[in-house]
Amino acid sequence: MTWYEQGPGREEPGFTSDIFTVSQVSSLVETLLDDPRIQDIWIRGEVTNLKIHGSGHYYFSLGEKSDNHSAILPCVMWKKDAQRVKCDLTDGMKVLVFGSIGHYAPQGRYQLYVRDIQPAGRGEKHLMIERWKAQLSEEGCFDPGRKRALPPYPSRVGVVTSETGAVLHDIRNVIARRFPLELVISPSAVQGEGAHFEIARAIRRLQGDVDVIILARGGGSFEDLFPFNYPEVVRAISSCPVPVVSAIGHEVDVTLADFAADVRAPTPSAAAELAVPDRVFVLESLAEYRRTLGNRLINRLDRAREELSQVVERLSPRKMDQRLTAKREDVTVITDRIGRAISSRIGLERERLSAAAEILDARNPLHLIRKGYCILEKEGRIIRSAAGISAGEHLSVRLRDGRIDTCVERVYHDPEI
Repeated sequence: MTWYEQGPGREEPGFTSDIFTVSQVSSLVETLLDDPRIQDIWIRGEVTNLKIHGSGHYYFSLGEKSDNHSAILPCVMWKKDAQRVKCDLTDGMKVLVFGSIGHYAPQGRYQLYVRDIQPAGRGEKHLMIERWKAQLSEEGCFDPGRKRALPPYPSRVGVVTSETGAVLHDIRNVIARRFPLELVISPSAVQGEGAHFEIARAIRRLQGDVDVIILARGGGSFEDLFPFNYPEVVRAISSCPVPVVSAIGHEVDVTLADFAADVRAPTPSAAAELAVPDRVFVLESLAEYRRTLGNRLINRLDRAREELSQVVERLSPRKMDQRLTAKREDVTVITDRIGRAISSRIGLERERLSAAAEILDARNPLHLIRKGYCILEKEGRIIRSAAGISAGEHLSVRLRDGRIDTCVERVYHDPEI
């Protein structure tokens, strides 16, 4: 009897006795399918069994057949994603689809949840563009800091485009109307095999000979404009020493060359308008500058004339005599004031000196001597108290009209005197 015939209760090497529910198995399958290698991937295949539901959802399969094998991958695309598809999907159509593998539990099957569909040829080119864009971004070809401003008044403009297209005619007409100058044409193929090499060489031929370059092409399909996505063209633009204006296709058409260009114009005619100034506007601006400078010069001359008249008036003999007379009067008035002030100050100081002299005279000891008093001196010092005299000392007596030397016989001390 085999292990599974014995029931779930018996264990055999390599097997487990755990019993899973269907939902557990579905969850386990979903976990296994949640592998980064099968998430957000591009897949090439052939559309089969296409059904467009009334709700707008797409249901189809991607098939692959060869002599040795065949494979089918169920796919579903929800309405919100299907509305962005730009191609008419049909059975047998080879496509590139972008999406993730998931598990649909109600039917127990895995399927691809599609978010984008591209026709196989065009889709591969889109992938090439994405790879080139990432590579060139790392090289700094799209760095905003590298972009330069267009020269305001170029003397020579280079044009890279087809010699036979209407683009060149439009550019010539616009520049001739706005600001006639020298155009340097560097012809190149703008579509087809190898066109990108010609475009890159045409850009390099103009380097050093012009002030700005216009890279232009008229409208066309995605395939027609594809040469302007090649790295050779982008690198030629980013390494160009002069600013480049891109005008490729219509406004809705965007190529990698547009990202690398210093300025992008919606049309070739608009590129020509950006490359050169408007002659009418320049002439009007010059006329306005001329009027402004003329008015300022006239105002300046008027002010200078007025200032000169004032100087001449101030320097005239009559004015000088008047000013000298006024200054003489001022000097006379000031001299009188100074004289009166000096006289007043001298009188005041004399009064002060006289008062001080009277005070000093009143305090002169000689006046007391004249009244009969005398001054007693000992060794040249005035004796003010009997306490400073002893019997037998020699003293000097100063009188009004002379001196007397005397000897003390006796000293009487009387504090009441």
